[in-house]
Amino acid sequence: MTMQKQTLSTTAGHDIVARVFPAEKGTDIKGVCVIATATGVAQYLYDDFANWLTEHGYTAITFDYDGIGLSVDRHVKYSKSDKLSWAQYDCAAVMKFVKQEFPEQKVTWIGHSVGAHMLGMMESTDDIDHAITVGAGTGTWWYNAPPTKRVAWFLWYFLVPAVVPVMGYFPGDKLKIMCDMPKGVIMQWRRWCLKKNYAVEHEGEWLKQRFADVKMPITSLAFSDDDMMSMKNVEMLHGFFTNAPQKMVKITPADVNQKRIGHIGWHKKRYRELWDKYFLPALEQNSA
Repeated sequence: MTMQKQTLSTTAGHDIVARVFPAEKGTDIKGVCVIATATGVAQYLYDDFANWLTEHGYTAITFDYDGIGLSVDRHVKYSKSDKLSWAQYDCAAVMKFVKQEFPEQKVTWIGHSVGAHMLGMMESTDDIDHAITVGAGTGTWWYNAPPTKRVAWFLWYFLVPAVVPVMGYFPGDKLKIMCDMPKGVIMQWRRWCLKKNYAVEHEGEWLKQRFADVKMPITSLAFSDDDMMSMKNVEMLHGFFTNAPQKMVKITPADVNQKRIGHIGWHKKRYRELWDKYFLPALEQNSA
């Protein structure tokens, strides 16, 4: 079966676009994998990985948060979303669709970077059986990996506060820094990145408790050469999931016969060895 596009309505009144990659015919159906993307990374960039999942009996679902990729219905400056609303409305709409269409199947949430943060920000994760986090850590800028740390201070202290109030959004495409983003997303992200304990410190006890409410098993995949997330960032984020059974796997490029993995790109087909060696065992453990 071919990929199918779905427009999902949120309770906030906006729509987001998801795509469904059905498990290949003839495979033993093992479950559904929701791929939650990194900030500003369009869902189509995960197509290679999604198709690999279908080869192994999983239906893969990708989606764009409001204001990103296919979920931009007019200029991004009109989006009212922030990262918390991505979790409350967009992720909730995806999970509602999953449970309606695949009610008997186990669900694995594969969260890349902020896609993992969504687990601790959603109102409920009760319908998720297992999570795999990838390159996911706090955004606290002085703990970032050196390549990002060198520019993050300029981004958060000078560029964003100077440009965004004037433009009404973050013009990443013009600046060639990330991508265009809604004002609410980039300004909230900035506020969090200026706090030692990131979003939990800024938002307070309610968000700390929401992370603590997550109880599904989490497998964390961290890359030694991640150019954004240091191991300090990764460990701090996962430390918020105080009641979730966790397994952390640290991976070097040499482990998968690569010269580099980094933060963005592990989802391209040249990393099939990474998927076979690390993702598949984690998935099969959940589907057993």
